[in-house]
This record gives sequence, C-alpha cells and structure tokens, in this order.
Amino acid sequence: MVRRSEHQLYSGAMDTEKDTYVTTIRGSIVIGIASALLVLTPALVRGATGTDSTSAEDSNKSNNPLTPAPGLNFQDYYSPTLFGSNSYINDFLVRGTLPLPPNSVIPVPELIRLTVPISTRPESSGGYTTGLGDINVFDIFLLKTDGPQLGIGPLLTMPTASNDALGTGKWQAGLAGVVVDPSPQRLLGALIQWQTSFAGDSNRPNVDTLTFQPFLIYNLPRGWYLRSTGIWSFNLENGDYYIPIGLGAGKVWKSGSNLYNLFVEPQYTVARRQWCAAVHHIRGTQYHARDISTMNVVTVPGQFCYCLGLRS
Repeated sequence: MVRRSEHQLYSGAMDTEKDTYVTTIRGSIVIGIASALLVLTPALVRGATGTDSTSAEDSNKSNNPLTPAPGLNFQDYYSPTLFGSNSYINDFLVRGTLPLPPNSVIPVPELIRLTVPISTRPESSGGYTTGLGDINVFDIFLLKTDGPQLGIGPLLTMPTASNDALGTGKWQAGLAGVVVDPSPQRLLGALIQWQTSFAGDSNRPNVDTLTFQPFLIYNLPRGWYLRSTGIWSFNLENGDYYIPIGLGAGKVWKSGSNLYNLFVEPQYTVARRQWCAAVHHIRGTQYHARDISTMNVVTVPGQFCYCLGLRS
C-alpha cells in the first residue's frame, strides 16, 4: 500500500492552503487510478472470460485481519507531498501473519502479526534516506470467533531503524484490539492500537500514540470489492492528530488453496491538528512520522496505497 506520511490525502485546513492542497490531491488521484488500472487489468480479463469463481466468502477471508490462516502481504504507502514542504515519503511494508492453535497455557487461538518497514524520509541536507524502519509485532488472542469477532493482545515496537529519520529510537509497548463483523455483502470492523515508549534513546522524544483504523469492505461479484481503511492517528504527547478517509478498489482471486488479494486505495485527510513547530522539522532529524504503527508527527495533504497479499 502506498501512504503519504501515514497514508492519506489531506484537504487544507486553512483558506490560504486550499490551492496548494487541491493540486496535490488531484495529482494523487490520477496516479492512484492509473495504478489501479494497471495492476487490476489481469483480474478484469479473467472475470470477463468467466473463469473466476471467487466468492464473497473468499473476499472476506482475504480481507479479515482475524482470519486464522498464514498470510503474507506487501504494502506500499506513498505520500507525494507533505504539508508545508515539497518533500515526499514512502513506506514499503512486509507483513506476515502466523496463527497458533489453543494450548494448555493459552486456551484460545492466537494470531501473531509482524510488520517490517522499508522507509524513505527527507534529510536535512535536502536529499532522502531509505532503510529499515522500526519493526512492529503484536499477538492477538481471538476471544470470540462466531458472528462478530473480537481479538485483543499485546504489541511491541522495536527501535530497529537504520537511520534516526526512519524511526523513533524508542522501545514501545501497548495493546492492539480488533473487532470484525463479516457478512456476505460486506466486512465491517476496526483495528485499534495504543503504545507508549518505555526505553530507548534518552535524547529522543517520548512516544505515546493511539491509532484507530475503521475498515469497510463492500463485496462485488467475482471477487471484486470496494474498500475504505484510512488510519486515524492521535499523538497523545502533544494532542496532534490527523484523520484520513480513503476510497479504493480491490480484487481477490484463488489459485489452488491460496487466496491472492490486490488493491489500490487513495486516501484524503479531512481533519488535522499539528503544531507549527512540527513543520520545521520535516527535513530534520526530528521527523519520525512513519514508525509503522505509531504514525506520530507529520501530516500530509494526500496519499495512496497499494497492496498484494497472500493467504493460504
């Protein structure tokens, strides 16, 4: 998936910003639509020939974060511009999911999800740096699996970034919770993550963040679907926040026992609050917006994301 600082397009909050941000949003929409047509064309051809038997159930299994099956996906979030800057950012995420059955110690199923980011961030010198970001892992205990589903568990973010601009420099711990309500027509749910720093570089700012990701999947025939999955990010340290709304499309198809999922989703920020001081750090070492699940400093006018996922 592609994301702009987090992953969303934002509309300007001040009248003086409107012209700039409208231009940015239009550019992102064009790129997003072009990408969607390019990567989804093979699926379109397959559907037109009538050989695609993918069902709404398959679509829900592929998109449901609580599906108890091994999974691997590659997401890229690309943000062409940032508020107050001509810089861009990018995050390529490699994410794996591993289910564990109940056992004598933990009597409920578990889902372990590991996210490894490869990030690109602007440098104070005017160039860009690309490298490993902060790795995030959480362990979800599936407390309810019939009807509306519920999972909750601990999470940990490790300061593995190869450059200060690519991470927070802090060990972080917290909780993750997921609620999902699937039906043949749609998939509704939300992922909530809270984490706070407890160790790490004492010269780096403390981290205390909350993210809320509502997701709506509307199933169409032959494995096609519409989606909205913007991540709302709240910095509990200083009160900053940004709220993006997305609208994208995707396609799920089967190959043997595996499900493949491909989608594109442009996103737009509809509300934000950001201290002016943060803008001046965009090109400095205090720019740490993309720590995968912390998403904690910088907001952007817009972004789009794309993803290829696999579940077996």
